Amino acid sequence: MTSPRRPNRHYPYIDRGPAIYLDSFATIRRESNLAGVPASAEKLAVRMIHGSGQTDLVDDLVADDRLVPAARAALEAGAPILCDATMVARGVTPSRLPANNEVLCFLNEATVPGLASDWGTTRTAAAVSLWEPHLDGAVVAIGNAPTALFHLLEMLIDGAPRPAAIVGCPVGFIGAAESKQALVDFAAEHGIDIPFVTVRGRRGGSAMTSSALNAIAQEEE
Repeated sequence: MTSPRRPNRHYPYIDRGPAIYLDSFATIRRESNLAGVPASAEKLAVRMIHGSGQTDLVDDLVADDRLVPAARAALEAGAPILCDATMVARGVTPSRLPANNEVLCFLNEATVPGLASDWGTTRTAAAVSLWEPHLDGAVVAIGNAPTALFHLLEMLIDGAPRPAAIVGCPVGFIGAAESKQALVDFAAEHGIDIPFVTVRGRRGGSAMTSSALNAIAQEEE
């Protein structure tokens, strides 16, 4: 097998990894208005912008000032991360985790399709029910399915163990904005006060959510 050959340069672009990394975060800080973001969540916001490519994300960001300290303390104590989607779980950088934390996603468990069919809901929502034995003090990350976030909130209303923190950023056109508003209103409406971060509206997704987890896991950008 012959060695690959680098093509001739036809475009001017930065191609050194460390330089791209540094310039990216410098650009985000230069172009984003972070004034309204709690100090404890500033690096979280920067990483979420980095994961989405949207500097106006801060306009819709709702970040509890307790979120990062609470979630980081939980991870340092060995808590697992519970993810609604495989893409969220795979986006977590293992080297950033402070205690070799488990990153769990039960979407592909054998019982999930049957539960979803019996309950008339999505597989992602059904998989959230399998979180219950791991939920107490965990860090929850929902970046895909609004039904998963609604299902989690309903479990908590019904008395499920409380996680240490919720990263709730499902994406989509049906239920995404509504599920995230339910998270914003959750403490006021149900008296269950859990630190959280979310993004109002339709925006969200796996990359944004795993970026938030990576920021929580380690302070360094």
